[in-house]
Amino acid sequence: MNPMQEQLFLELRQTQAEIEKSLKNQQKQAWLTSILEEELEDVDAALRKFNVGNFGKCEISGEMIPDYLLKMIPTLKSIKDSEDLEIYYKKPFC
Repeated sequence: MNPMQEQLFLELRQTQAEIEKSLKNQQKQAWLTSILEEELEDVDAALRKFNVGNFGKCEISGEMIPDYLLKMIPTLKSIKDSEDLEIYYKKPFC
């Protein structure tokens, strides 16, 4: 694991703990619980990829997702997902 991946791993573990703690708090709206559960699934999937050595690999093409994208969104599953996000930004990612 390179230093950038190690940093992302630690951030994902922290995010996982924070989401789990928030989900234990029963005083939230159902819509928020749904969003938190989906985010937790994405974080758990990214952590599983670390454990098997596939973190950062596009699930569609098998190519590595660029580091700058993983730094922004470490739960990206594919390069296609990042292309879909570009419509929300006024400036290009690069």
